[in-house]
Amino acid sequence: MFFRTIYLGTQSLLLHKMRAALAGLGIFIGTTTVIWLVAVGEGVSQRSQDVIKELGAKNVIVRTKKPAESSGQQNAQVNIRKYGLLRADYERIIAIIPSIRRAVAMREFKYTLRVEDRSSDSKLVGCMQPYRELNQLKIARGRWLSQQDHGKKVVVLAHDTARRLFPFQNPIRKTVWVGNELYIVVGETKPRMASAAIGGSLDAREYNLDAYIPLTTMEIRIGDRVMKRVGSSWQGEEVQLSQITIGVDTMENVDETAAIIQTLLAKYHTNEDYAVVVPKELLVQAERQRDMFNLLLVVIAGISLLVGGIGIMNIMLSTVTERTREIGIRRALGAKRIHIIVQFIVEAVLLTGVGGMLGVVAGLCCAPLFRAARSVVTKYWPDFITEDMLQIEPQIATWSVVLSFSIAVFSGIVFGVYPAWRAARMDPIEALRHE
Repeated sequence: MFFRTIYLGTQSLLLHKMRAALAGLGIFIGTTTVIWLVAVGEGVSQRSQDVIKELGAKNVIVRTKKPAESSGQQNAQVNIRKYGLLRADYERIIAIIPSIRRAVAMREFKYTLRVEDRSSDSKLVGCMQPYRELNQLKIARGRWLSQQDHGKKVVVLAHDTARRLFPFQNPIRKTVWVGNELYIVVGETKPRMASAAIGGSLDAREYNLDAYIPLTTMEIRIGDRVMKRVGSSWQGEEVQLSQITIGVDTMENVDETAAIIQTLLAKYHTNEDYAVVVPKELLVQAERQRDMFNLLLVVIAGISLLVGGIGIMNIMLSTVTERTREIGIRRALGAKRIHIIVQFIVEAVLLTGVGGMLGVVAGLCCAPLFRAARSVVTKYWPDFITEDMLQIEPQIATWSVVLSFSIAVFSGIVFGVYPAWRAARMDPIEALRHE
């Protein structure tokens, strides 16, 4: 009886192929949309998480923090505060902790750079070679600092700093006054968007007004002490390192590494003049955004399935009206109401099931079709494609395939119940009289 019901339902649908196809099209589009949107959303989310990991989710950031009380010598004329991270801290950290993949130390402070009558109030950054990769800096001209530059008077200018000092010239191999000494410009960085502050993990950072010199050059030529005159006295600060960024080999070792660093610094610092920050909240935030994004996509695609289901119900109601005499004959021959209900529900499920299966097949083709479309756009409209778009790869989520097909079949059952119930409630005698 069950297989015969399926056979009758199939034959009934084939009598009106175009109408059945249009009804199933809504389910097909809805199912495909769910899978595609979730796949692209997963790909975008994965790319975002990769970028966040590169920016610091697997880093431990150790910063110099100005203590609440002065720890330096004081008198009526001179006030010097010594605090913060030491070069010895850097050496101890990289020597003791095995999970460290890289460690980048830096020192920064405000400084005025001059070229003839032009000047730029910039942030002078003493750094090491990996600093460029760590902060996603790209070279526009010249080169970045190298191992051979240690101790030399060379400088790399950020984009805005270079434009202020050399508005109409190529700055490479020109000289710049850094304090009272001339430095040779060896490179210029491309413009970089400022990074926003994120929770307690990362501070806001403006990169385009920086100037970069080797950390050893800053130690030898400029020193650790910065003095300024306040009234009749001199005030100054003596800081060896502003920050040490430590890259850890795996996410699992981040918290343990941070705890070891905290213990190590507490042993050698009497004042709390440092802060250990673990920016894992970046990754947590990205995962939270992915979940919200996927929920939004599923809701949007679910509306498509709902519209398709309403189309199915509309078709089935029309079918009931057209097949009134058939229903009367079946009832007269002994068919029970449950048989009529099952027949119409089976027809609705067949429509949604076939549409859902075809939608799943089309959904699984998301990745190759996405790459093909991206190739066409890249070829004919290259300005519309960014570097990040080239690195996005859709990722089919198994749950989206199961969910979309389940909703398709479920909608067939739900939206087929009322037409089936209406057909079963017909009076057989009135149905036989129907023309």
